[in-house]
Amino acid sequence: MDGVTDPPFRRLGRRLGSAVAYTEFIHALDILYQPRKVWPRLRWRAWEQPVFVQIYGHTVSMLVEAARRVQEVGPAAIDINMGCPDPRIAGRGAGAGLLRTPIKVARLFRRLSRVLEVPVTAKIRLGWDDSCRNYRLIARILEENGAALIAVHGRTRAQGYRGRADWDAIAEVAATVRVPVVGNGDVRRAADIDRLKAYAGVAAVMIGRGALDNPWLLQRRDREHVPRHEVWAVLRWHLRANLAHYGWPRGLILFRKFAARYLAPYGLDRAQRRMLLTREDVGEFLALAWQILGRPEPAPEPRPWPKDASLTTQVPAVT
Repeated sequence: MDGVTDPPFRRLGRRLGSAVAYTEFIHALDILYQPRKVWPRLRWRAWEQPVFVQIYGHTVSMLVEAARRVQEVGPAAIDINMGCPDPRIAGRGAGAGLLRTPIKVARLFRRLSRVLEVPVTAKIRLGWDDSCRNYRLIARILEENGAALIAVHGRTRAQGYRGRADWDAIAEVAATVRVPVVGNGDVRRAADIDRLKAYAGVAAVMIGRGALDNPWLLQRRDREHVPRHEVWAVLRWHLRANLAHYGWPRGLILFRKFAARYLAPYGLDRAQRRMLLTREDVGEFLALAWQILGRPEPAPEPRPWPKDASLTTQVPAVT
C-alpha cells in the first residue's frame, strides 16, 4: 500500500474502526541514510496505536539495523514486508524476493527477535510462483525464529493481484503455526470479513485495496450503504488532513487519487475524472466534488478527534 497508508489515511482508518494500522513500507536504506525523508512518515498520535511500522530490504544486517532505529519511535511492532510483488523490489531480493531465500529469512528473524524489544512480524505471499509455493516452510521458519504474527496474502508473487486469493492456503498456514495468522486477499464486501475468518480460522483479517475503494469496510459497511452526505463529510475531512500534513499544493495533489475512488460510484465519467485529477485550487476541487456527488444535503460533521491529539513519536536526531 505504498503511497496509501500515509499518516492521514491511517488516521481515517483508525477513526472508522481499524484495529491495527500498518505504515507504508519503508526501505531500510532510507531509514539508515535518508532519515529526514523517513521520520515524517513515522509519526502518530497516541489514540492511533497500535501502529506497525513496515520495512523492506534484502540484506540481513541492513534490515536489523533499520529495525533497531525504528524501534526508537515506539511502534507496537515492526513488520518485515515479504509480500511486495513489484519486480523492482522482489527482483532484487526484497519484498516477495525473500521467499526464495528461506535460510536468509531464518537468520533475519533470529537476529531481529534477539535485538528488538518490540514484537517482529511478517507479511508473506504463498511463494514466488506456482513452482515455488513454499508458504508452509516459510511460516514454520518465521514461527521458530521469533515472529509474533504472520499476515498471509493468498497469492504468489507471480500472480500479483490477478486471479482469486487462495483461502485454502491461508487456512493451511493458520493450522501449521501457533502464532496468530492474519488473512489477506479478496476482502471486498463486509460479509467477506467473517467469511474469511471462519473459512481459514485466522485471528484477524487484513484489508488493503478493499479499504482504498471503500474505507467504510473497516466499519463492516458496504459502499452502497454509505449515504452521500457521509461520503462528502469524510472526503472533506480527509482533504483537510492531507493539507495539514503535507501543506499546499502537495496535500491536494496526493489526495486527488483518493477523491477519485470516493466519487467513482457516482457516475464519474472520463472528463470529470480528468478535471478532478488536475484541479489545483482547493475551492474549485471541492466544488467539482460536490457537484459529482449530486450536491448532498448538509449533514453533521464527523465526530471530533479524541482529546489526546498530541504527537507521541519522537523524531530521532539526524546526524
